[in-house]
Amino acid sequence: MGNDSALIDTLLRQLSTAFKIRDLGNPGFFLGIETLTIDSGLLLTQRRYMHDILQRAGMTDCKPLATPAAVTKAVTPSDEPYENPTQYRRLVGALQYLTITRPDLSYAVNRLCQFMHSPTVDHYGLLKRVLRYIKDTLDCGLRLSPSTSTTIHAFSDSDWAGCPIDRKSTSGYAVFLGSNLVSWLSWKQRTVARSSTEAEYKALTDVSAEVTWIVSLLREIGLHTGEPATLWCDNLGATYLCANPVFHARTKHIEIDFHFVRDRVAAGDFIVNFVSTKDQLADVFIKPLPAPRFSMLRDKLNIVSHHS
Repeated sequence: MGNDSALIDTLLRQLSTAFKIRDLGNPGFFLGIETLTIDSGLLLTQRRYMHDILQRAGMTDCKPLATPAAVTKAVTPSDEPYENPTQYRRLVGALQYLTITRPDLSYAVNRLCQFMHSPTVDHYGLLKRVLRYIKDTLDCGLRLSPSTSTTIHAFSDSDWAGCPIDRKSTSGYAVFLGSNLVSWLSWKQRTVARSSTEAEYKALTDVSAEVTWIVSLLREIGLHTGEPATLWCDNLGATYLCANPVFHARTKHIEIDFHFVRDRVAAGDFIVNFVSTKDQLADVFIKPLPAPRFSMLRDKLNIVSHHS
């Protein structure tokens, strides 16, 4: 992929002398992902795959919804086991593959994955809600467009003690290369955090490791500018911790590997800045959001409809 056709042709000729290759032209449909050319670049979409999932669930004519997860919780949660756990696992497994082009589904799908071993009727209800949201956004995909900048900036966030079952926090991050979203994650932290600062610091560590890997990859292919990556965090305590090694005795219990991020800041590889919660893009990866905010963040993550 590139904007110099002569260079691409030369590279293909050189590869063909060492390997048996066949040029299939412009990408169309690959591993279930469709590549559509739009005005501002490429759109990666899994429309056919989404139709297939809805068909498997028997929900092709379901009523669409604007968000994949409800902000309100059930008043009396049910512990009644779902009658067909295999069906639940198959559908959730299929949804995991869908998050390749749909970052907006990451939080909801990650939550569904936590109940694979013994899903209840309530969990199947959560799954059906995600499918109804997919029905509403069948034309959506991830946009990749030419960017004048190649700087890396990443947003990380955490929902402190958000899980009502074990009080573990949920981490989320989004990494941008220029204007394009290239990496994202929503997952439950392995240990319980004793403060919101600790939970946010763990999320910063996760995104630091990811950015370090992306930088090393860019260096390998000769595309790294050498500029430090910018990490955005909406917790002042965590941003201070990155800059000041003797900040608080209260943080001594944080495991040593979380100070990995502080070492990288000291080395000049990263700059950690504060961002207000309303501008925090990683918010969409850590908790259910009301429809207007969810839709606004989804647009900022470059998830667009190919009819818009």
